[in-house]
Amino acid sequence: MTDPALGAINVGIVDDHILTMEIDRPAKLNGFTPEMMDGLVDAFTRLDEDEDLWCGVVHAAGPHFTAGLDLPRFQERMQAGERSMDRVGLVDPTSLGRTCRKPVVYAVKGITYTVGIELMLGGDIAVAADDCRFRQHEPLRGIHATGGATIRFVERGGWGNAMYHLLTSDEFTAAEAHRIGLVQEVVEVGREYDRALELARLICEGAPKAVQATKASSWRYVLEGHEAARAAFSATQSALASTDDFQEGLRSFIEKRPPKFQGR
Repeated sequence: MTDPALGAINVGIVDDHILTMEIDRPAKLNGFTPEMMDGLVDAFTRLDEDEDLWCGVVHAAGPHFTAGLDLPRFQERMQAGERSMDRVGLVDPTSLGRTCRKPVVYAVKGITYTVGIELMLGGDIAVAADDCRFRQHEPLRGIHATGGATIRFVERGGWGNAMYHLLTSDEFTAAEAHRIGLVQEVVEVGREYDRALELARLICEGAPKAVQATKASSWRYVLEGHEAARAAFSATQSALASTDDFQEGLRSFIEKRPPKFQGR
């Protein structure tokens, strides 16, 4: 049985193809322990490797997403220069190492601090409750963000917005996060998880190999640039056009009906 003091990542399956991952330590504002981070790495690796899983949804128990890392519990790893997401051969939920091939939708709410923002930005789509309170305040703890915030704030929001929030360590709202592109939708509190599931279901209407190829192409552009992404188009499209799902897509187009993809 899981020790409540250490927290847990609870996983479940919705509609056969959606893996849900719940951050569960509400008594401590879902502050991450090393055990929870290890559990999230394991869950992301399962999502990536199980071909029957097509999309992930990350959410949290209680009224808050996470207050960030439980710093005293991470002290030894930090002093050793270890990132808790770096486990050889496994998926890094912040997408700074091995990236999950499947889309991941985040549902965030209440306090969403530090690593909570970085995890969210390592995913693909974020739905925020209108009561969200975001903050990246590592400098006030004598450290700097190493889960991707210094990179993705600049990518999403531009230099000025990134420096405004990263250097002042201020707390900002869901509306501000939406304005600068950190989240894609803001919904009434209590609706964020349902909306994230709705989006995951919409994603699962597409052929999974085509969805994964779409994400891979965009990541190739971010990491390797325009020419590398363009150069891979033909080979990727040829491989997709040889799948059973492509044939189903053609049939559904001709027969004017929704497709029923199998991931083959």
